[in-house]
Amino acid sequence: MERRVVITGMGAVSPLGLDVPQLWAAITEARSGVGPITLFDPAGLDTRFAGEVKGFEATNYMDRKEVRRNDRFIHFAIAATQEALRTAELKITPENSADVGVFIGSGIGGIGTIAEQHEILRTRGAGRISPFLVPAMITNMAAGQISIMTGARGPNLCTTSACASGAHALGEAAETIKRGWASVIIAGGAEASITPLGVAAFNSARAISTRNDEPASASRPFDVTRDGFVLSEGAGILILEELEHARRRDAHILAELVGYGATADAYHITQPPEGGEGAARAMRMALKRAGIAPADVDYVNAHGTSTPAGDVAEIEAIRAVFGAHATHIPVSSTKSQFGHLLGAAGAVESIVSILAIQNNILPPTINLRQPDPRCHLNLVANTAQPAAINVVIKNSFGFGGHNVALVYRRFTA
Repeated sequence: MERRVVITGMGAVSPLGLDVPQLWAAITEARSGVGPITLFDPAGLDTRFAGEVKGFEATNYMDRKEVRRNDRFIHFAIAATQEALRTAELKITPENSADVGVFIGSGIGGIGTIAEQHEILRTRGAGRISPFLVPAMITNMAAGQISIMTGARGPNLCTTSACASGAHALGEAAETIKRGWASVIIAGGAEASITPLGVAAFNSARAISTRNDEPASASRPFDVTRDGFVLSEGAGILILEELEHARRRDAHILAELVGYGATADAYHITQPPEGGEGAARAMRMALKRAGIAPADVDYVNAHGTSTPAGDVAEIEAIRAVFGAHATHIPVSSTKSQFGHLLGAAGAVESIVSILAIQNNILPPTINLRQPDPRCHLNLVANTAQPAAINVVIKNSFGFGGHNVALVYRRFTA
């Protein structure tokens, strides 16, 4: 019999708050976490707003020396991990540590550290470069530092697939548990790319919104006036656990991860193929592996970045997978509220999806003023709605043509 994978803890740092309760309160109240950039002076940039994490003090989670030696994306990952372990009531000991793994995705890693140290190289010379530059900037170091912090000695992995990184980490973690290589995996994603270089790069690629006059409503998935995604930062961490292991320690089970699909478009570095064919295959794969019929899905938490081509392709993929049921199934994008956390998006949005199941509340797509006729579905416009939710699909797609779909189900014995 295949091993079942359940969620027993969650932690989040996001533009909507520094923990999971704050995140969910803002989701249900349909609040935006997007505003003017305060992390640096954005003058001269085409985009001067973002989804920043506000009020975050890394020294609340790490000692000052470790804060200096690590990038902001690692700070976020460690903070979210501490909350996830606390809510899971999971103790990692010398006796169980080899059975606990860490899978953390990041699309970009320490871009802030890279830019800072390059400026030191340029102005002060090579001899002043920090010896901690490499371990602070490389994407795998969130997983590495969490392992060191917690003592987890099981499988340790970083997934890097752009905006699908966090979702890939969760899916691969579940598969690793099913193979019997670990009983528990700390999994998710972290990102901190709101830097002058990060914003300028996405501006050059014409990927992000330039709606500087109304930042709180700039992320508007499925709206005919959308003009790109909103760059955001944060981390989402989930504790994935083999069911019998969770039962033996009398853990509180939040949901079950029952399906994982991963495909490639093999088409273009940034644009989806017409009709979202790769995304549709990922959803079909996830549903097949979950043993769930499309008509039994109660909600789709969309990738929904607020880009002109991406939103349409995802809706077309949903129509292809769900057929006649597509007109009934609620679909929403929580990026409308907190922007796009890149490699952390799939993990934070998985947390929102699980909370939707627990609370029987559909997260809204805010800022939906003029729905694009090409995206005509039930998009849960502007306010959260009550609904019976037992099964959710969470979609994540990344530059390079990466597609991930995860299926979460209400846990039943």
